[in-house]
Amino acid sequence: MEREDFTFYDLRRREKSKSIELLFPGWVEGEERVAIFCPHDDDGILGPGYLLQAIPLFGGEVHVVIFCNGSGGYSVIEHKNIITALRARETVLAYAHLGVKEERIHRLDYDDYSVWPFLGWKLPGGEEGTFRKILPLLRRLKITRVLVPNGYREHLDHYATFLVGAFDTPQVGDPVMADWGIAKGIKSVLQYAVWSDFSPEDTLLEKDALNVRANRALCAPREAEEKINLAMSEFKTQAQIIAGLLEQRKERNMEKGMIEVYLSFDPRPRCEYDKYVRRIQEIESKEEK
Repeated sequence: MEREDFTFYDLRRREKSKSIELLFPGWVEGEERVAIFCPHDDDGILGPGYLLQAIPLFGGEVHVVIFCNGSGGYSVIEHKNIITALRARETVLAYAHLGVKEERIHRLDYDDYSVWPFLGWKLPGGEEGTFRKILPLLRRLKITRVLVPNGYREHLDHYATFLVGAFDTPQVGDPVMADWGIAKGIKSVLQYAVWSDFSPEDTLLEKDALNVRANRALCAPREAEEKINLAMSEFKTQAQIIAGLLEQRKERNMEKGMIEVYLSFDPRPRCEYDKYVRRIQEIESKEEK
């Protein structure tokens, strides 16, 4: 595949481009390192799998951050006590098909269905939470962009991982925790979908059609989907669980290739006071009359 095989779309402005800048504003080839936050090991393939393959073609480096260890993902009793080891091995094999080396896979090892109680830094029981792992990791890897899972009605682990991405990533560039690494801001954050549609918030604010909730998309060549299928075939312990998701991927098909959708959002939106000043001035002027 070549970079020319990918097309990127701004669904709000109804624009397209051959440049990955449409998804990652201000992209600097050779200097970008993208972290994909994955609630579970296969989510980074099922969600942003095409973009994962495109990033290196545009001079970027991909890192996969896996929050859960797969402990709840066994379909047969015999796998119960060995499932995490099996999943770890399957993960390395799967991502290798997509060009991600083992050293760029970072596991946080939370149990499935259990990320939520670990949000934050210091926990009531004395343990340290996700913040203590994520902030120094992103600083050490010099991450510039982050992909986070859809936080709207997918899975509790997806929601919790989304919250880490939305609230912890802005802290990476803040001058705090100086002993946790050099602070340098994350340039942008994108949400990806695994199976559920996004929150309607953005489309409501932009006054777009309510069923068009993603605001970015890409079209990839069918070769990219073939690699996804090859990668997913390594998750043999998940065959029953992911069968429906793989079947649904046929809906992504269009004449020129396969599509993937995203929601670009600002995790730390600035409060702009001009509109409030104008509104108060209107109120004051009425009173004066």
